[in-house]
Amino acid sequence: MRKPRKVSDVVAKLGAALAREGAESSDFDLNPETVLPPNRKLRPAGVLIAVSINRPEPVVWLTKRASGLKHHPGQIAFPGGKQDPGDVDVVAAALREADEEIGLPRDLARVLGRMPAHETVTGFCVTPVVAVIETDFTPISEPGEVEETFAVPLAHLVNPNNYMVQSRRWRGARRYYFAVPYGPYYIWGATARMLRALAARMQP
Repeated sequence: MRKPRKVSDVVAKLGAALAREGAESSDFDLNPETVLPPNRKLRPAGVLIAVSINRPEPVVWLTKRASGLKHHPGQIAFPGGKQDPGDVDVVAAALREADEEIGLPRDLARVLGRMPAHETVTGFCVTPVVAVIETDFTPISEPGEVEETFAVPLAHLVNPNNYMVQSRRWRGARRYYFAVPYGPYYIWGATARMLRALAARMQP
């Protein structure tokens, strides 16, 4: 059966975006004065940019981390995490974590490709993995780690005009970062930076 044109167009646009050349990003992109140790060792991780395309409009699934977590409590993030010894690669890590965190069965996510890696202030080399979900999916948030799983229209996240540069004090210095708020959700930092990179690639 031929897929609806709208669905096919979304997959085609995402595929074309992933095929474009692009540089790696980092949490320090807007803070060029930061000097990073040349011999630093980054831990590999993968996050899933999961796009449901069988809805009236495509949406991206994001999570709000539980407030009781030691690292980044209450922040908005992609499902994903560090690559474990049992993971074949960062794609496998992203799919495994999405299964654990939001109840997304691995066989429901059709991986389209990877984006260039993103370095975080916490010492991770994060690879964003873009996948589409073509059937009905109802997330189940992992108790204790994910407070909420919610959907944001893809159109909102790939519109560069929705992004802003903001700042706050961090470790005694002013740190600048991207933010792309949506309703009650304040999407910022590494998550917003990776989404901003996708938005740039999606432009004609």
